[in-house]
Amino acid sequence: MNPDGSPVSYQSLVEIADDMLETCEDDVRCLCRMIDELDPAVRNDLLVSDLLNANQVFYYFFRKLPDDLLSERLELEPASSLIKGVKIDEIELLELIFSVKEHEPIIIVSDGDHAIVTFTGKTAYTEGMKYIENPPY
Repeated sequence: MNPDGSPVSYQSLVEIADDMLETCEDDVRCLCRMIDELDPAVRNDLLVSDLLNANQVFYYFFRKLPDDLLSERLELEPASSLIKGVKIDEIELLELIFSVKEHEPIIIVSDGDHAIVTFTGKTAYTEGMKYIENPPY
């Protein structure tokens, strides 16, 4: 264990990510399979690091390929930005924000100032999209 509490050194994490990205190239399904095989503590560190992008993490958690526009937007964001959250969609006055907290994917529906509802887990994205497409008010 490193002094910062992580199970592996940053250099080791870089080497792991480099090996996976070299093996899988642009194939997120391949990358997902390799991430699944990692030690959970290493996986958790990697999923919120600057070594992956938010699109790769989105696929890992939801096992869905987002549309082209969202995919491009998420590819420009490092996975580390998911700690604070990344806006992934907006319909009328509602925003959909993708975040990772305590190793769990979170989708937050916000009015731009406040969270209205939060969804967690593998179905969070689907539930969040349903909510903003047909809000209950």
